[in-house]
Amino acid sequence: MSDLFNRLTRLFDEGHREDIPDLMSDARFADLDRTAEAAVLIAITERERPGVILTKRPDYLRDHPGQVAFPGGKQDPGEDAVEAALREAEEELALHRTHVRLIGTTDRYQTGTGFDITPVLGVVPPDLPLVPNPREVEAWFEAPLDLLMHPDNWTENEVFWKGDMRRYLEMHYEGFRIWGVTAAIISNLSRRLAWLD
Repeated sequence: MSDLFNRLTRLFDEGHREDIPDLMSDARFADLDRTAEAAVLIAITERERPGVILTKRPDYLRDHPGQVAFPGGKQDPGEDAVEAALREAEEELALHRTHVRLIGTTDRYQTGTGFDITPVLGVVPPDLPLVPNPREVEAWFEAPLDLLMHPDNWTENEVFWKGDMRRYLEMHYEGFRIWGVTAAIISNLSRRLAWLD
């Protein structure tokens, strides 16, 4: 077992012992007529300064076009969240499930566009030969975990959406804009892991 895996597992277990009532969510904006279960893989790379693998979605996709996201997507019939996250990571980046050391699932996130997302946390080796599937991924990159986990690195904004003000977080990293659902999932995870304490 690696030091990173052990530390993340300990922090994950400690951080999920109690409820956190005010985690970020878009549940009040959700389209209840179009709800689909989905899962994403939060793949943390095993290196001296751990990173998080993120993708940029092509502009032509129907849902969340052009946005930075975790590898992931809708669950197929009969799949659980872990199976869906691992399958999607393989389909999108050729990140084979045998490379993922699973830690667990964290807080579900309901989007305003009708997805009920379960994030799946795992550790992967560094410098895997990832190959983006051009139908689903325009680009991929790795952002430092400590950068993402620090609340001071995020800008908080508001936008009028679906008849109300929606709060969202945003960060620019090496030409990529990380915001919306992905930023909210990162924020919620940072409160569970207490990585910087």
